[in-house]
Amino acid sequence: MFLSKASLLILLRILTAAVHSKADVPLPPKPEPIDIIELPLPPVSDGSDGSCTTEIDPLGTGCILRHGGLIQSGSFLPDGKHVIASVNYTGAPDPESIYTGGQLILIKSDGTTFPSGSPFKCITCGIPQDNAVGRADILDYPQAFRDGKRILSGTSIIDCGKFDLSSDECVPESTYIYPIRWNTAVDGSGEGGVIRELRLHPDNMHIGFNSFTYTSGRLGQNGYVGRLQFNPSPTTGLPLAPRYDLVNVNILVADGTRNKTLVIEGNQIRVDPNAIVVGEFRGFSGSGKEATYIGYPRESSNIDVFAVDLTTGAVRRLTSHPEYCDPIDISADDEWIAIMDTRGTNRQMFMAGMRNIPPITDLVSSTAASSTRNNGGRRFFRPYLLDKYGDRGDYYGQLINAAGDGSPGSINDPQWNGRADPRFSFDTTQLVYWEALTVAPACGGNNPLPCPNSTEPGGRTERVMVAHFTSRKPVPLTDVEPLNDTIPWATPYEPGYVPMLYVPGGEYVMHGAVAGSAQITIVTDAERLIVESVAVKYDNFSDDGLTFLDGTENVTTHNPTPTLNEVDWYSNLVQTGQTNATKVTSPDGFHLSIDAMTNIFNANGTLSTMINGTLYTQPANGT
Repeated sequence: MFLSKASLLILLRILTAAVHSKADVPLPPKPEPIDIIELPLPPVSDGSDGSCTTEIDPLGTGCILRHGGLIQSGSFLPDGKHVIASVNYTGAPDPESIYTGGQLILIKSDGTTFPSGSPFKCITCGIPQDNAVGRADILDYPQAFRDGKRILSGTSIIDCGKFDLSSDECVPESTYIYPIRWNTAVDGSGEGGVIRELRLHPDNMHIGFNSFTYTSGRLGQNGYVGRLQFNPSPTTGLPLAPRYDLVNVNILVADGTRNKTLVIEGNQIRVDPNAIVVGEFRGFSGSGKEATYIGYPRESSNIDVFAVDLTTGAVRRLTSHPEYCDPIDISADDEWIAIMDTRGTNRQMFMAGMRNIPPITDLVSSTAASSTRNNGGRRFFRPYLLDKYGDRGDYYGQLINAAGDGSPGSINDPQWNGRADPRFSFDTTQLVYWEALTVAPACGGNNPLPCPNSTEPGGRTERVMVAHFTSRKPVPLTDVEPLNDTIPWATPYEPGYVPMLYVPGGEYVMHGAVAGSAQITIVTDAERLIVESVAVKYDNFSDDGLTFLDGTENVTTHNPTPTLNEVDWYSNLVQTGQTNATKVTSPDGFHLSIDAMTNIFNANGTLSTMINGTLYTQPANGT
């Protein structure tokens, strides 16, 4: 029996209403009251020798740079009264001062001070060299262990032994910095593999991290999970000093076809919504049962966060809004999600606004799609609160800082950009996040956006904010089940192994779940290692019976360097049914050049999307 588009639309609405009961999909939570405060930071100086004078710093606890003085805020300590931050000290009048360079500090978040009278305490300043052999310079993503005595930061663990980090007994002489080493050499030699963006598992025995891969000159990335094992006297590998070794490391790459969103069977391609495709590892759930990550898109050009069960491999899509999401934290009780997202800014809508396009051209365009979220140092992130079920229907969470008036320096001043990572307090009643002010070259000069003036003390361009969820009662912190060293669906890491996923070139067809089809051409490089070009022709394509897609799209990507993407994009797509939309490039196409490490938008031609009469166009170059 043949059904028209109108008949299919009615039928699907009936089936949807029948299948999805209130029990299946809980109603979204009502907005809750949120009070936001700004935490104090050390005074700023201009960075010249001796510029941190007693007039600027009367308590003698150090000054930080005006721009780049706050490297990153981190998590709360378990007591919920202290926030960890990574800062860059400068301008000390005494050349022997301990307040210099990158260090970790604690900030009182309850309005009190340390015995010095200062709301800050430096944890890593002045640690004897013998206590910090192999110390790394980078101290990003600082996270507290549940014992309140240790911090994971950068590729190190800062340990105050039997003393709480916030106590008077935690002094430089009692504090140690232990490097973390991941062995990637068959003979165990050398400095080990490069690990980045480390996240602490709630069992405080395992960590997750990312590491880059390079295939045919193109940059890639994989997520890993391993166990921390203290090695007091290593005999191989560097440094030959007390350190933590990563053992029983798992690559978050599944076996068989479970690692492919696009499954090829003969000349047929289908989308597997249950595929485990960990692009960038982002952290763990509060209970530690799931890992969160940026995954291969479910919808074309729509970069989202997913969660995968570390035992069963079950996948959940946490976000679905067309805008870009990246930083994420899940509360200790698993009930709440905090994200930094460009939703509400229209930054990505020109590319991702048309929904229900299968993620086919994303074989070559996903890096470029994710890179357009920023303009250099300017990020368009805003903080949102979601319940544990994530985006659904027309629920896209609560904007955490919505109560401001948008004026310069206000809590929702659009020139203050959210950064990674937001962090819940252990009792879920607070969330700490940090922001950076738009500065040149993302404004001023040739950029049409004028640079704003900082309203912060000393003209500081970073700030730390704490959101208080005032109607909540503290949630007791419960024990976490230790993570098994063996993740059943993952790939055990062996030194020297580099994971590679292949997509063969050729002519394929994808059938819509309800109607129509897509004719697909995939072109690989000469070595058949990477996909260079994808062309698609849609004919009445529909997976849901509500929207129908017609037209063509063709995307080619070149990589002059591993991080530089040069994209030639041609679109002429039309969507009808429940949504009327178009996604169209100019006649000569859309040609984007963007580096994944700098994210500065530079394009020729246009790419625009219209959704039910609302037009979304690409940002101007350099903005």
